[in-house]
Amino acid sequence: MRKRIALQDFFKNPTRNNISLSPNGKMLAWLAPYKSRMNIHLMVVGQKEVTRLTHVEDRDISGYFWASDDRILYVRDFGGDENFHVFGVNIDGTNNQDLTPFDDVKAMFIDDLRDDENHILISLNKRIPEIFDPYRLNIHTGALEMVAENPGNITGWMADHNGAIRVAIATDGVNSSLLYRPTEKDPFNIVLTTNFRQQASPLFFTFDNKHVYATSNLGRDKSAIVKFDIEQGKELELIYEHPDVDVEVMSYSRKRKVLTAISYMTWKRQRHFLDEEVEKLFHNLEKKLKGYVINISSHSKDETKYLVRTSSDRSLGAYYYYDKELDRLDKLVEVSPWLNEDELAEMKPISYQSRDGLTINGYLTLPIGGASKNLPIIVNPHGGPWVRDNWGFNPEVQFLANRGYGVLQMNYRGSTGYGKAFWECSFRQWGLKMQDDISDGVQWLIDQGIADSNRIGIYGGSYGGYATLAGVTFTPDLYACAVDYVGVSNLFTFMETIPPYWVPYLAMLKEMVGDPDIPEEFAVMKATSPVFHVDKIKAPLMVVQGAKDPRVKQSESDQLVAALRKRGVEVEYILKENEGHGFRNEENRFEFYEAMEQFLGKYLS
Repeated sequence: MRKRIALQDFFKNPTRNNISLSPNGKMLAWLAPYKSRMNIHLMVVGQKEVTRLTHVEDRDISGYFWASDDRILYVRDFGGDENFHVFGVNIDGTNNQDLTPFDDVKAMFIDDLRDDENHILISLNKRIPEIFDPYRLNIHTGALEMVAENPGNITGWMADHNGAIRVAIATDGVNSSLLYRPTEKDPFNIVLTTNFRQQASPLFFTFDNKHVYATSNLGRDKSAIVKFDIEQGKELELIYEHPDVDVEVMSYSRKRKVLTAISYMTWKRQRHFLDEEVEKLFHNLEKKLKGYVINISSHSKDETKYLVRTSSDRSLGAYYYYDKELDRLDKLVEVSPWLNEDELAEMKPISYQSRDGLTINGYLTLPIGGASKNLPIIVNPHGGPWVRDNWGFNPEVQFLANRGYGVLQMNYRGSTGYGKAFWECSFRQWGLKMQDDISDGVQWLIDQGIADSNRIGIYGGSYGGYATLAGVTFTPDLYACAVDYVGVSNLFTFMETIPPYWVPYLAMLKEMVGDPDIPEEFAVMKATSPVFHVDKIKAPLMVVQGAKDPRVKQSESDQLVAALRKRGVEVEYILKENEGHGFRNEENRFEFYEAMEQFLGKYLS
């Protein structure tokens, strides 16, 4: 018999999360609730006394890091507008200030400058909203020094190991250029230009600062890790590639100046080791923590003290403090101790064939303690759309499985990680072949006998919200109900209201989504925008939106709800004034999922 777990246990803030170690390895910092908002807390390693460092009450702190042993930097936005500010605070609570106090300006990190305890590198769009200039920021005073002026086409910056910005990435909308300069006194020169479909994307400089390591799909379908001559714009050496998936993450030891490991995602996280010492470290930890995925979340500067995070598909895991010299592992905290993984469901990898012959990979989570046939199903397409679903703990999936639903997640065409060709075949396929991939997954479940064809719902956020609306609009007999969470309803208004800092990518978006200035594509975009076809919708619909969403504006939900209500169709509409692209505040999450539970129960029972 399946135990019914309280809804709040899935969606409340963790006890402690994002734990990190100070550079000297002597202190721990983490995010924990204070008046239902995630704030920074501190503790000396080995002691029990906890100090709350911040006192934010309106919205969670989004993230933080140790800038030095004595100062922490953190970021937050306001009401979900995604205009993130950088704040700094000393570990004794003094000098807590907004270091980027500019209205309607977004700060993004370039480099934390680990060897400079007074500065970091950030980019700001305070000069022109559409473009970001790089600055060296004094983390104590907020003083800014512009390191380069963006001519208008640069979308990324990279520093060498000495903190000098020497690489930039530019775009004209559809072509990407890699720029390089020997020193910060020299002008940037273009060393490589490619169409956005292929690229060499720098990861970090070689330890002598002469070349870079990069991910590259130049002349290949799957991205690989390469050594790249940044001055000449050509590959020097293949470091690692995988035949089935893209490889895009590589780690290194700052202390020993060696490459350590490459990670990539098949159905779950895998590693290829480049360094014997790190390989032994992971194997040792895996023996001590059997049955879990192991990650190093942070370590001391001398690489002798480590914070280890475990996880799985049924657990948010725990944090451990590991002293490498003593080979001692001490458990610090369970992230969500109120959840018992034995009462949660397994997320299993699956695959099926699309109607035009593509292999679609995904995950199926079935409720425990019952039959696995003829189930009510929630189809859950991911957002993006150019990201992918991964194996791991997902509170939404576990909540739905606990309520008796099977949950299908699929990496439809366009999902990243499966190579260039799989990504490209999604272009201009919103509501068309991308949607077919989702429908084919539903049919696969029905054919397997897993799904009750009369009790299938669809739920997704962002692009997943668009796919939800497209599902009930263009395949109206497939779904019994739907929940659209910050989803696009009108491709024209979506393209017209993108954030200003997306403008450099507009030409690329037109190639990937559709160009309304081309009559044939205008017609397709209108045909695949659910708002123009609400007469086809017959499944009950819930719409959820944040008023300050900068990516999918409130108007996307407003116009859809208005069109349906004009037809006399009642739509349940949840709108939160203090939220953006997804609900961050705990009480709003509770309200949303409580309403969704009642809604799904009404139409899928």
